[in-house]
Amino acid sequence: MRELLTTVVDDPAAWRGDRMAARSDWVLAVEEGMVEELEAAATAIGRRRIALFESTRDDFPLARMHALFRTMLDALEGGRGFVLLRGLPVERWSEDETRAAIWGLGTHLGRPVGQDLAGSLLHDVRDIGRPFGSDDSIRYFQTRHAIRLHTDGGDIFVLACVRRGAHGGTTLVVSAVEVFNELVRRRPDLAVVLQKDFWVDARGQRPDGARCQVLPVYTFHAGRLSVLLKAEYIYSAQRFDEVPRLTPAQIEALELFHRITEEPGMALELELEPGDVLLASNHTIVHGRTAFEDRPDPLERRHLMRLWLTIPNGRPLPPHYADTREYAETYRHRMPA
Repeated sequence: MRELLTTVVDDPAAWRGDRMAARSDWVLAVEEGMVEELEAAATAIGRRRIALFESTRDDFPLARMHALFRTMLDALEGGRGFVLLRGLPVERWSEDETRAAIWGLGTHLGRPVGQDLAGSLLHDVRDIGRPFGSDDSIRYFQTRHAIRLHTDGGDIFVLACVRRGAHGGTTLVVSAVEVFNELVRRRPDLAVVLQKDFWVDARGQRPDGARCQVLPVYTFHAGRLSVLLKAEYIYSAQRFDEVPRLTPAQIEALELFHRITEEPGMALELELEPGDVLLASNHTIVHGRTAFEDRPDPLERRHLMRLWLTIPNGRPLPPHYADTREYAETYRHRMPA
């Protein structure tokens, strides 16, 4: 039996965007010596002809970054839930060099996990020219659409900006813990609704072929509140006959969640520049973006790279996470309390 939480959560991960924007402790700079280490390690990988996704942290000696990695992990789990790493010189790197650098950083922070049915470990986030809905497997990160606030998979996501688009594409970061607290203050009944099961479109990504998975938006487990939300996929699951119709209370709860996130001061708005790397907890943070327009030249179009990681200091996971495409691999590597 899941424990249903009906009180405000006192947690460092509960914050407002306007207050966070007035601080700078969440921005961490990459120093030139760190860049030199990273470039040397990436070059050695190529020289030794090691397949990138078979390389490990031992193949990326990054001694100068060890203290930085510890700071990042402490912030991601048990802290505010996100950090922005700034200063990777992606303008002078090739795409392969950038990919190697992001992978190398990821190996020091955790264990990369698959992001789709094929087990892809690093995704390119860019518009492939097919709108959401044109194919049952198309996912929002493959379009130029605005993406409503959501979570990814694994304990954290790593999102590295390689190029900006022509216009738009603002990244939005919101504390899901603070949203929950607002729900409790305003409509505790709807806070309870979001801790009960919803049917979610799996977008063809589950190994067992199931078209949907069933899970709550919020779960309180082992003393910690976690969020798992893809509202657009909750709505798209309604196209399946076997899926129960959303109740008025479920619709109201989802819409209130998003109305709260859209209120002035709730979201931290980030204009990611080339070389910026956003890292955030998928347990306490929801993120999204505004729609964007690209440049005509394919070599100048918006491009980000994304990792999902299981981190060594990750929280205990609730049992139902074992049967989700987002957390099954992370669950296997870290048994719950």
